[in-house]
Amino acid sequence: MNEVARIHGQLYAELHAAWAIAKKDIAIYYLKPNIIVSGALFPLFMFLAFAVGKPAGPSVMIPGLIAITILFSASSIEPVSIPIERRMKTFDRLVSAPISLNAVVLGESLSGFLYSSGIAFVPFIAGMLIFGTQILSFLPLVTGVILTAFCFATMGTLFAAYPTESPGDIMSMLNMIRLPLIFISGVFIPIESIPSIGRIAVYFSPLTYGNDLIQAAYLGNTHFNPLIDVAMLCVFILVFQIIADRLYKKFNT
Repeated sequence: MNEVARIHGQLYAELHAAWAIAKKDIAIYYLKPNIIVSGALFPLFMFLAFAVGKPAGPSVMIPGLIAITILFSASSIEPVSIPIERRMKTFDRLVSAPISLNAVVLGESLSGFLYSSGIAFVPFIAGMLIFGTQILSFLPLVTGVILTAFCFATMGTLFAAYPTESPGDIMSMLNMIRLPLIFISGVFIPIESIPSIGRIAVYFSPLTYGNDLIQAAYLGNTHFNPLIDVAMLCVFILVFQIIADRLYKKFNT
């Protein structure tokens, strides 16, 4: 019983620390201009650039907007907050605190997850009020938003492990991954229409599975089995978390 109580207490302390880190990021970074531009405005303008003039209806376009909004907003907090804190020398105190690096990674990812989940409501509400889009099933929508947001928040934390004090360095590397993901994940180009060579890359993109779930909420059908979408997103989250933990250990010990 003592061992169980110890593990329970340690888990509570780790989760409490992760939440404290997330609250710190929420209070300091959510309204930073570069966060707003890269997390909300950039995906909107990119979406409009590719969507205007296309014959697809709102029920097809709105899910894509939600998906790329999550991609950019979820992965934009940590690449800004962590380099700034390195510059201010507060991140050193954070990683030397009596908590595990898992808690640090989880806390940083949690802030991106919460930010992205909130931003995702904007195109969702706009679709309902302006275009009258209907939701056929809320379960895949909620599941897709939650898992996709946490997946890309963890990816942002992973990239932020790179030991630099400049957010621009990380954003440049991150955009080399985020931009191609949009075009191989079925957001603008249906998966069936992607050339055979590019179709192989579809399976290695977490956005593929997140977009598939969100599309199912509006269209009622998925390219993959929804359970495969959920399973693959969970796998990506776990892989990103493990790699991020190892990178932070490498660069901060």
